[in-house]
Amino acid sequence: MFVIGVFLVSTLVAGALYQFIEARRSMRAYAPPGRVVDVEGQRLHLLCAGSGSPTVVFESGIAASSLSWTRVLPGVATFTRACAYDRAGLAWSDPPRSPRTLARIIGELHALLANAAVPGPFVFVGHSFGAFLVCAYASQHPTDTAGIVLVDPPSEWHQPTREQARRLRGAIQLSRVGALLARLGVVRACLALLSGGAPGVPRNFVKIFGPTAARTLERLVGEVRKLPAEVLPIVQALWCQPKCFRSMADHLRALDETAAFVAGLTALPDVPFVVMSAGDQPSETIAAHRRLTRLSSQSRHVVAATGGHWIQFDEPELVISAIRDVVDRARGRTAA
Repeated sequence: MFVIGVFLVSTLVAGALYQFIEARRSMRAYAPPGRVVDVEGQRLHLLCAGSGSPTVVFESGIAASSLSWTRVLPGVATFTRACAYDRAGLAWSDPPRSPRTLARIIGELHALLANAAVPGPFVFVGHSFGAFLVCAYASQHPTDTAGIVLVDPPSEWHQPTREQARRLRGAIQLSRVGALLARLGVVRACLALLSGGAPGVPRNFVKIFGPTAARTLERLVGEVRKLPAEVLPIVQALWCQPKCFRSMADHLRALDETAAFVAGLTALPDVPFVVMSAGDQPSETIAAHRRLTRLSSQSRHVVAATGGHWIQFDEPELVISAIRDVVDRARGRTAA
């Protein structure tokens, strides 16, 4: 037993040391592409490009970062100012200093835009969980809002079932486990094996946590691989950080509150508004997306025929076109 104990302790120490060394190397290799802005004592990463008004502000999915807009932001920056940021705990932003609540997340975005002197008004573009956030932001700051684009909002969470609640609890627990594994270098080793042509080891390891975790890994790996090749090592390096898993758990805990808030909205600012649906969504989800268009009289619904949930990866030009439409209509309102 003593020998086994020494072996386990040595393995844990070696893993933690491996994580520490490689994390330091990654920080030097992949510096923030934008700037870090102080927001209530924590630094949030903000990336902006282009010029013009209104400014397009991108809000990412529940555990995603500014990198999820890599295929879209440069195109938008050709016709107006475009900004993406990392919420607290994700990518290049500092870990959060307080629990994640809808009010806190919206407040931090508002402070970020103000502290960074990003000029309004804003066209808000939100993907998945981020779609809920931009709806909440627009409802609380209507005079700042020039337009809204929702990219495949998770409307199925407006009234979650018991099964969904169970899955959510499991996802939160898995995120906590992921933070521990990341601290011990396991996540880094698994991602290195995945990208190095030996995917069987990490996939078999994840199966320990059940078929849902295994399917989730397969889906996420498939989506991430749609990013430009030069971005993949950056995503890998960022997701090896324990803070990203802790932040994912924090944001998952805020999902119920955020979804309920959006479900209770009866109207949004009457601005140009586009709701985009993935073509592979079930009919009831697409119907729920159509109902969201009732929140503005200037709305339209777009279905990405060949796109999955990450429409900005599958059909980036369609997303850019929708944003351009909203920007053009917002400019027309201002000129009038």
